[in-house]
Formats: sequence, structure tokens, C-alpha cells
Amino acid sequence: MNRTTARTAHLRAAGVSFVVELTGPLPRILHWGEDLGELTDEDTEALILTADGAVLNSALDIPRQFTVWPTEADGWSGTPAQQGHRDGAATTPRVRLTGVRQEPGELVLRLTDDVGDLGVVLTYRLDPSGVLGVSTEISRPDTGPGQDPAPYDLAGVTTLIPLPHRAGEILDFTGKWCRELSPQRGGLRFGSHVREVRRGRPGADSPYLLTVGVPGFGFRTGEVWGFHVAWSGNQRYLAEQLPEGAGVHGAVLGGGELLAPGEVRLAPGDSYTSPVCHFVWSDAGLDGLADRFHTLLRARPSHPASPRPLTLNTWEAVYFDHRIERLLRLADLAAETGVERLVLDDGWFTGRRDDTAGLGDWTVDAKVWPDGLTPLADRVHGHGMQFGLWVEPEMANPDSRLAREHPEWLLAPSPGLGPSWRNQYVVNLAHQDAWTYLLTSLDEIVTRYSVDYLKWDHNRELHEAVSRGAGGHDRPGVHTQVSAVYRLIDALKARHPGLEIESCASGGARVDLGILARTDRVWASDCNDPLERQAIQRWTGQLLPPELVGTHVGGPHSHTSGRVTDESFRYATALFGHAGIEDDLTARTPQELAGLRRWAALYKEVRPLLHGGRVVRADLADETTLLHGVVAGDASTALYCWVRLATSTAAQSGRVRLPGLDARGRYRVRIRTDAGLPALHQTSGPAWFTAALDGWVTLPGAVLVGAGLPMPTLEPAQALLIEVSALDGTPAQGLDGSRPAPATRPGAGNPDA
Repeated sequence: MNRTTARTAHLRAAGVSFVVELTGPLPRILHWGEDLGELTDEDTEALILTADGAVLNSALDIPRQFTVWPTEADGWSGTPAQQGHRDGAATTPRVRLTGVRQEPGELVLRLTDDVGDLGVVLTYRLDPSGVLGVSTEISRPDTGPGQDPAPYDLAGVTTLIPLPHRAGEILDFTGKWCRELSPQRGGLRFGSHVREVRRGRPGADSPYLLTVGVPGFGFRTGEVWGFHVAWSGNQRYLAEQLPEGAGVHGAVLGGGELLAPGEVRLAPGDSYTSPVCHFVWSDAGLDGLADRFHTLLRARPSHPASPRPLTLNTWEAVYFDHRIERLLRLADLAAETGVERLVLDDGWFTGRRDDTAGLGDWTVDAKVWPDGLTPLADRVHGHGMQFGLWVEPEMANPDSRLAREHPEWLLAPSPGLGPSWRNQYVVNLAHQDAWTYLLTSLDEIVTRYSVDYLKWDHNRELHEAVSRGAGGHDRPGVHTQVSAVYRLIDALKARHPGLEIESCASGGARVDLGILARTDRVWASDCNDPLERQAIQRWTGQLLPPELVGTHVGGPHSHTSGRVTDESFRYATALFGHAGIEDDLTARTPQELAGLRRWAALYKEVRPLLHGGRVVRADLADETTLLHGVVAGDASTALYCWVRLATSTAAQSGRVRLPGLDARGRYRVRIRTDAGLPALHQTSGPAWFTAALDGWVTLPGAVLVGAGLPMPTLEPAQALLIEVSALDGTPAQGLDGSRPAPATRPGAGNPDA
């Protein structure tokens, strides 16, 4: 719903209001957050009347205002919306409103900077999910003879939205390879909380989703405000609080693309468009934020519509050992297990016997594959499975034909290459010949072998990322590199409309809504250790719904951590996403393969719920336990996972509430045994648990949601699946309308352990 008057514009959606005052030299945001309802003219006047604060001592002689384009011209002493210069001058922009256009869910403001000779178009879109997307276009008009020809060097465009004084605690993320998205929290203090990404990709330590909330906010409670930059290159996130505030507001939240000096130079007729900056508000904690983002993504026309196929990736099965007999046997076992997509990972192209050579030469290695990939692709397709390939088009080994014959295609400074990273360098996709070569090569491979899926990797950061020019005149190249990657993926998909692509970057180092506008899932981490994955997937889900996150079952011994874990824990962890297998099935026993088949059937049964329901996470006092799940939109069915990460001082869990259900309803509850049962650290379980092992237990929603269930005490690194179904007078049914296959009940734990 929208309402525009001569003085204000009001966008409303999904319980969110965004109100902008349109009068004055520059518009200002009066409110962003809880829906204010239908505002009358009198209500609007009241909102404007209360939008000015006091005139302070030793300050501006007029009330401070925080505009949509904050600069020093408004008396704003924080991070400005615009930074730049023209030949060392025009550094103090004076921006005025020159046009307003409003359509359903959208407000477009046209501004003019008379000092910088620039036009600015600010577009606010309030999605039906309640997510506010903001984009900015800055242009340099071409007015002909007499215009100053010096380019305007755009140093930064920062999108900022004000926050109220009650927003006092920050949550963002850091991490490393195989430990992505580690949360960090702290108070919002005076000054600037700034996170700058200078890696050429969001990185394993990406801020990801900068959230500010009322102190103590959790998954299910508290008012929170979040921000995400939909861009796959360098980024800037900030939350900033000045002693004088931001007008009547307490602080600001925002960011944008981080531009290198000289990266964007606007000559007359040139323009720059910022990435979309996503702002989201919720009064229902972090789950409320996640729900809005999941709703936004699921409503996209490009969102995957078909069931997410159970995938087997060959990396941890064979590594570089591409013997055709072994791979054909693996494909046969995959089909018998219930796999629906097989992806041949690194090692299939010319000279690629390890990670030191071949990268960049996208032709099949005839020595290893004398008949090409046809025998494997035909076997996979013959089983009714999809066939996928690993590629890393943006990189090249020095020991490759590409690097030897076309050193000018590398993204590196004229003085020479810096240190390699994983024995590789970056291909400059902004170089038209390199871009065309890659599109042609990928197109030929996809066409020849009817490739259904590409695992698109990006295994190094971009250091000294400049495009070499004549006479050593190098230019910053991250912005053009990211734009060229987007164009390459778009062009390849245009040629192959059914092709799906996964965004992988040393695991989860390129997870953002920019790359996901053109890919179909992400690889959250190279670590398949379920203990590590519980946390990684928990926080990846803060932005992305489960169907967009690859979650694979690894072998008993983790390739990356060295930890040995039980299969039931690995199964339960991998279930909550776009599931797959990362293991050598030829090394598994018949009993292990039977367990995998039961788990595969369970995944296919529950994926309609997991890939369409609402993600919920409980707030628990004991940090060694987790409860998460997915609940149907009508709260009729749910699947929860009760997890113990480590031992704790507390011997009992106490009553744990199951979030997301209807407290007024009546439900049946049972323990799913398809994937096996966890080891228990108890002599006997709570009564409801013991009964639920044998079948459905009827419990009211008031008990499940309000009082909670005492949970069984699990051994460390164990997980339990709990299914809930609404009682509607029909016989008890599961998510597929049938009872699960029986499994052996676990033995009693050792009370003295």
C-alpha cells in the first residue's frame, strides 16, 4: 500500500512502513520500521511536527536534519552519502530535489548536485516481504561544448537509513576457510562500526548481514534492523552513532560498494549504478529478519521451482583420481542410493593431475578421458540423473596454456605478478578476448556433454586487481571484474536456459544476493564436518532459505577437520538444506549404503516442507545445545532438530519450547528414526520421548509452544529429528502420509560417563 501527499510518501508492506518527507531542499526519512497504519493528513502533519529535535548549544543554528543524501551541507558530520572530486575540486556536494515519482511499492527521487555537476536517482523499493531495497544511479550529464571535461572521481556512494535510539547492540560475522559466518556481538558505541571488504569477493569473513537491535535480541524476540549489500566484490558496512544523533534519530545503518581510488571516473555522459542495498526490519528477532529475506528470495521469478535434486559431488570421493571404471561404479552406486545429480569435480580438464597446472584450459584431458566425458555423462544420464561439472573460469594456473599464451589476460599490475594463491592467478574478465574465450569454452562443454549443472568455484582473493594499460597506466579492476562475471553467467544461461549454477568460493566466500540473482545455490563451506556445519548452516540461513544452501553428508572421517562423527549426526545435519553426498560410496559397507538410502528417501519426503516452510531457531540458555527446524506456513507440520554440540554443566535440558507452532492447536509428535538415532547420555529418556519412539504422541500446542518439552540428554556431536503434525481427526500421518521405517532403539547411556 502506498500514499503520497504534497508533503510525504508512505510505502507499506508486510507490517513495515517507510515514510519520507518530500518538502524542503532535500527529502528526509521520517520513519522506517513498524507499520504506522493508514496515516491521515493530520497524522502526517503530526509526524512532521515531531521530526525536529532541539537546537543544541555550540551547534548548528537550526535543528539538525538527516536527509536521504546526508552531507556536510546538512551539518552531518558522519559518513557522507557521496564522496569524490573533479580534478581536486567539487568536494562539497550541494544536492537538491528535482523530481519525485511513486509507483506501487516504489519511490524514486531525482536529485541534482550543482557543485559536482551530477544527477542522482535514488530508488526505494519496499518488497511485499517487507524488505526495503535501495539503489542509486549517479550520472554526469553531457551538456556539450563549454563543459568541464575533467572526470568526476567518485570515491564512494553510501546508502544510509536512520535508526532509533533503542537500537543499541550489533551483530555481524567473521570467519575463515572452513569456519565461515562466525557471529560476533557487541554494543553500538559512539563513533563508527565499519567493516570493509577488500578481498575482491565478500570473503569467508564477510559481515554478511549487519544487524542492530534492542539489547538482548534473540532468534525469537527483540526489535532488529538489518543490512546486506547485494554485491560480489569489495563492500562496506557500517553502523554509526554520533553524540548529536542523526536528526531526531539515534544512529544510522548502511553501506555499499567499496570503491578503489580512481575506480569510477565519470566523464561527461558516464554513469555509475550502485549495488542494491537491502534493509530489513522485524519486531520478531532474527527469525523475523530471516523470514523476510526468505520470502523475498522465494518470490523471485528465477528462484528454483523444481525439487532440489539430491546431489553427489565427487571431490571427497576420488579427488584427482579420475579413473573411468571407478567413476562409473560410483555413478551406479549413486543411482542405487537415490542420488538425482552427480557432479564431477576438479581434475577433468587438460593437465589437471593436481592443483598446480591446467586451470584455465577448459578442454577435456584426452590422456585421462580418451573418449571424452561421454562415457560418464551417458551413464549418469542413463540412470535418470543430472550431470554436473566443476569449473573455475575466473582463475588460471601459471602452468596453463592460457597463462603462457595470453599473459595479458591476467588481472595483475604492469610491474609483474604478485604471489600466487593456491597456485593460481585471476583472469581479467573485463578483457573482452578473455571473456569471449571463457564463454565459448564453457558453452562448448555444456553443449557437448548436455551438462545440467556447473559448480562454479572462486578459490582466491583479488590482490593488486588492476587492468594493465599502455605505458603502465593500470586501472583498478574489481568493479569491472565483478560486472564481467555477472555478464558471463548471464550470457551462458541465456544460451542454456535450463542450466543451473552453484556459487562456490573456497566454500562460502561468495555468498551474497548479487551472485544469487544469477545462480541457483551456494556452497556454504568446504567443511562437511557436521559439528562445524551446524553453526555455519545456522547463520547462512539468516539470509538464505535452506533450498539455496548446499548441505552434504561427508564420510565418517572429516576431510577438513579430521574429526570422526556418527552417521546419524551427519545425516541430520545435511538434511536441512539442498542435501547431497560428499563421500566415496565404493568404500561404504552394505549397511552404510542402506542407511544412506533411508536418508535419501527421507530427504525426498521432507524437502517440500524444508524448502518451502519457515525456518525457526530457539533461544536456549545452554550454548552447547541447539534446537532448529522448519515449520509449514500454516503451522500444520514441522520438522525439528535437537542438537548437542558438547557436554555442559547442566544435566537436564529443562522444558524446551518448539517455536513456530500454533499454541491453540493440537498436535501429534514422533521421533523420526529413518536416519538412525543418536547416542544418549541417560539411563532412560523423558516419558514423551520414549513413547514418541514407538509412534505418535498427542500433545496440545499450549504444551509444545508455551510450556515446552523436556529433551533427552544426548552425547556430544549427536542430533535427534522430531516431527510434528497437526491433529485434524484423521489417522496419524507423516510428512509423506506414511509411518517411517523402524530403526533400532539406542542402548542406554552410561550414567557414570
